[in-house]
Amino acid sequence: MFHGFEKQTRHVNGVEIAFRMGGNGPALLLLHGHPQTHVIWHKVAVELARHFTVIAADLRGYGDSSKPDDDPEHLHYSKRTMATDMAELMTGLGFERFKVLAHDRGARVAHRLGVDHAERVKRMVLLDIAPTLAMYRGTNEAFARSYWHWFFLIRPQPLPEMLIQSDPAQYLKSVMGARSAGMAPFSPEALVEYERCLALPGTATGICGDYRASATIDLEHDQADIDTGVKLTCPLKVMWGAEGAIEACFDALAEWRKVAIDIEGKALPCGHYIAEEIPEMLLDEALPFLLDAE
Repeated sequence: MFHGFEKQTRHVNGVEIAFRMGGNGPALLLLHGHPQTHVIWHKVAVELARHFTVIAADLRGYGDSSKPDDDPEHLHYSKRTMATDMAELMTGLGFERFKVLAHDRGARVAHRLGVDHAERVKRMVLLDIAPTLAMYRGTNEAFARSYWHWFFLIRPQPLPEMLIQSDPAQYLKSVMGARSAGMAPFSPEALVEYERCLALPGTATGICGDYRASATIDLEHDQADIDTGVKLTCPLKVMWGAEGAIEACFDALAEWRKVAIDIEGKALPCGHYIAEEIPEMLLDEALPFLLDAE
């Protein structure tokens, strides 16, 4: 996996961020989702590196990045803090402006990155999310059943952490295997990495901190954007799985139009894990958009 990439770690914003870097050209930051790591991009990273200098990072709390303790206000895992991690990482690597391709939790970090650091982000592709505030406010029975972990992980310490730590591999299969494609999209090499990282000390704390922040401080930040009229200004492309909860429960484009100025998007014939289910189609859709105006 990741032929030609180098694995590195940088100290930024008070934490260590692990990442792989490869390729040449303008910078492209890749951000992953839960309960995975930067390895989700292994089927597309080499092709992306033909066009970009690709930086595939582990979010704080995940993979081989630092996993600080959660705090009472969940500031350590606010998307504002996690976005600052990535902004500082890109500065440290010498990239003042860059593009972003992000999935799931990483796409929520990217949303905040595009708002708080608008001058840095040239354009972005977000995969299989609607805006966090819209999803919480639009929760119905179908969404709650599909995204049960959203409500499990925000329970107070230490119950969710204890249950994850008791059998990390089973937790991973319970979340990832419950989606429309089951476990079929995940290569054995990737699964080994996901299981290794989920079992690392502090990962359960990081995961729960991420979700607790999304249900508290992140909603405050998102509402403040709405109240003050702040929107994403960079060109944005959103794509989601036609077989997943975003398609079933939300009008994704309509929700993104409320918070972004320049947007396009569509459903793709897959479930949640787009980069691993249909990597070739993702490249066909994302590359022309990301390469535009280069």
